[in-house]
Amino acid sequence: MTLETAAAMSRLRWIAGGRPAEGPRTLAEETPVALTHDGSTTAVMMATPADLEDFGVGFSLTEGLVERPDEIRELEVAASDLGVEVRLWLDGARAARLAARRRHLAGPTGCGLCGIDSLAEAARPPPRVAAGDGACVTAGQILAAMAQMEAAQAIGPATRAVHAAGLWTPDGLVVREDVGRHNALDKLVGAAARAGLAAGDGVLLLTSRVSVEMVQKAAVLGAPVLCAMSAPTALAVRTAEAAGLTLVAIARADGFEVFTHPGRVALD
Repeated sequence: MTLETAAAMSRLRWIAGGRPAEGPRTLAEETPVALTHDGSTTAVMMATPADLEDFGVGFSLTEGLVERPDEIRELEVAASDLGVEVRLWLDGARAARLAARRRHLAGPTGCGLCGIDSLAEAARPPPRVAAGDGACVTAGQILAAMAQMEAAQAIGPATRAVHAAGLWTPDGLVVREDVGRHNALDKLVGAAARAGLAAGDGVLLLTSRVSVEMVQKAAVLGAPVLCAMSAPTALAVRTAEAAGLTLVAIARADGFEVFTHPGRVALD
């Protein structure tokens, strides 16, 4: 099983008015990644095989399996011919809670929401984001941060087939990429948690659309402002409003739209 993030594949290219031409195209790789907790599989995702330690920690945090990264006592990434296992072992109290949760699961689901057993849990309210004192970011900083994230991506420009999630603060920018937008965000959450980065004065940047799960995961990260290139869903806007999260979307080089809690963005 390859752990490369991209591969060159041959293809036949045709452009109107020209002749077909053979040549290579760099394509993103995707690999089955099983996330296991205490020896049992929690989820299997198709993911970009990079930053998998971050993925394991971030997924555990955003799915509520742990509340802090130090509740993970051991982490191992093991590759095989079939894919990759990200193996996590939890501390005693968390392990007991997870075992009880598994005993209450009604059965496997096919909806793409991992490890839940009710509609109420699918629509669980996210944690509240700290209110803060007035504006924490300017319009110019948001535009500059989005441009910085594009420049910081490695796989995206080469393949045009992956999503990116970034955490911008006045001190710098951290970016993670994946073929799955949820995976990219989980990797970023894990990277921030493992590095001890404070997201309270930062902006979460996304190249994808904003669905309700992305807002729920963003609230776990704790960044007060979420800015995305694409549009949000209506439920995502309602969830961001309830979570106290400033939701900025449809961000382009010449502007953006603010859907919730606009007081954090100075628009002069």
